[in-house]
Amino acid sequence: MRLTRIGGPTVLVQLAGWRILVDPTFDPPGRRYAFALGTSSTKTKGPLVAAADIGPIDVILLSHDHHADNLDDAGRALLPGATHVITTHSGARRLGFPAAHGLRPDESILLEADGKEALRVLATPGRHGPPLSRAIVGDVIGFTLRRQHRPHPDLWITGDTVLTRKLLRVARGMTVDVAIVHAGGVGFPATGPLTYTMTGRDVVRFIEALRASVVVPAHYDGWSHFRDGEDGLRRALAAAPREAGARVRWLPDGVAVEVS
Repeated sequence: MRLTRIGGPTVLVQLAGWRILVDPTFDPPGRRYAFALGTSSTKTKGPLVAAADIGPIDVILLSHDHHADNLDDAGRALLPGATHVITTHSGARRLGFPAAHGLRPDESILLEADGKEALRVLATPGRHGPPLSRAIVGDVIGFTLRRQHRPHPDLWITGDTVLTRKLLRVARGMTVDVAIVHAGGVGFPATGPLTYTMTGRDVVRFIEALRASVVVPAHYDGWSHFRDGEDGLRRALAAAPREAGARVRWLPDGVAVEVS
């Protein structure tokens, strides 16, 4: 498996002949984007790889389509060029084109193509905010990817989610080669102390519950709404038991690396 960090949540995954793009965001920095209930965020960093340099994409995994920090204008322009776009059930309806497949948690789709190993993509649960916030923040999912001959997933991408009891139960029952974990502790002045993604401390608890060979942090920088951010994540990992921190691998900027 090869991973390329592009910025924010956007990672290029190369696995078993498949080229998979996670949450495409390629707009330049400087623009402020509106979210729900009068909240907003400014993009502070541009992509580490330009959209024009990505090359052909087989699959786009889109944890949710309705927030610009997971799908911005330049990222949206890439969707029609992918063979498959896999997202939430509500997101697939909004996108409204034949290549868009909508999944609810625990639903899956088998991807097959000539010259590639068959790949099972399963949706995992997520909640993008505090309890009872789903009606406001919308649906989100994560994804596991498993080659058909493997007994457990090759990759788990959490998507944007807080640390819930349900997510911890899934983690405790999961064995996975690589986990890409969205962090950053998103928060907004308008909603006070509430957070909308995992903080560094949450990530440590998640890692301790999960049987993963490698854990890759993602979506922790590049936007003004990260309250915890990279610094908070690094502090939490430094204070964590050595075994948890030893599994974490920070991806270099814009360079493809082998992770498993």
